[in-house]
Amino acid sequence: MPIAIVAERTGGPEILRRIELPTPAADAGQVLVKHTAIGVNFIDTYFRSGLYPWPVDRDLILGSEAAGVVLALGENVDGFSVGDRVAYTIPNGAYVQTRAIDAKHLVKLPDAVSDEVAAAAMLKGLTAHYLLHRSYLPKKGQTVLFHAAAGGVGLIAGQWLAAKGVTAIGTAGGPEKCALAAKHGYAHVIDYRAENFEERVKEITGGAGVDAVYDSVGKDTIAGSMACLKTFGTLVNFGQSSGPYLDFKLSDLAAGSFTVTRPVLFHFTADRNYLETASADLFEMIQNRTLQIKINQRYSLANAADAHRALEGRKTTGSTVLIP
Repeated sequence: MPIAIVAERTGGPEILRRIELPTPAADAGQVLVKHTAIGVNFIDTYFRSGLYPWPVDRDLILGSEAAGVVLALGENVDGFSVGDRVAYTIPNGAYVQTRAIDAKHLVKLPDAVSDEVAAAAMLKGLTAHYLLHRSYLPKKGQTVLFHAAAGGVGLIAGQWLAAKGVTAIGTAGGPEKCALAAKHGYAHVIDYRAENFEERVKEITGGAGVDAVYDSVGKDTIAGSMACLKTFGTLVNFGQSSGPYLDFKLSDLAAGSFTVTRPVLFHFTADRNYLETASADLFEMIQNRTLQIKINQRYSLANAADAHRALEGRKTTGSTVLIP
């Protein structure tokens, strides 16, 4: 019987436990997928902790991205065959060995993109895509600030920004993470543990500020992020790893006629056309080596709790995957 890792209730990593499930069957419109690699992301910890609302009362199967092989097809499924390598990103359900999933969520993998890279890149890579192509579209010659530059999304975004000719300033915690970010497209990297990022951004930009800030940290950084913006600048908040920022008023935007947006990946990927075109863009960038996906941590599926502890303890860089 396939195993799954579930959160019995909301709480810390210690509430994750292993259960066995009946082998699922693919219903109409579904595909049965045997997972070969599963991505680990902050959104998994948000659901586990209860920061995001649960779709079930208990025993929530976490995990929002994975790759694998098609084992069987349900009725009325077109475009896929048994043996196809596929990947997906949707909220929850990925911490399992075998899964029946609606075909509309799947994309085929090119031969040159490995299962582990796909599992590490679907959520994070498509997040970078919508941030830079749909949320705020930076232009060549502009300057932006990107928090958590050494994380999975940050390393992808830094490379993508450099390819666009955008000057990217990144923040990261500690010399090693700063050095890693600097190797992945960031023209300037600020160690937020040793420096005040607001002051350093002003120094780097000669007091002008940045055109946009991409902020997934939340509570600890939002106020400072807005202070770094130029007049008419844009704040893109796409996460809250330090907790939600609760001290926000619309009048705060009047300080510089700012724009603020809070986009969500799954609103974009619900559009099948966007999912296919954005995935194709991502895979092309990986294949031509414009984007290098760094998988710096691997855990067995059974040790998902250890992966959560490392992620929340800021002990990871790049991407983390679970191997079923």
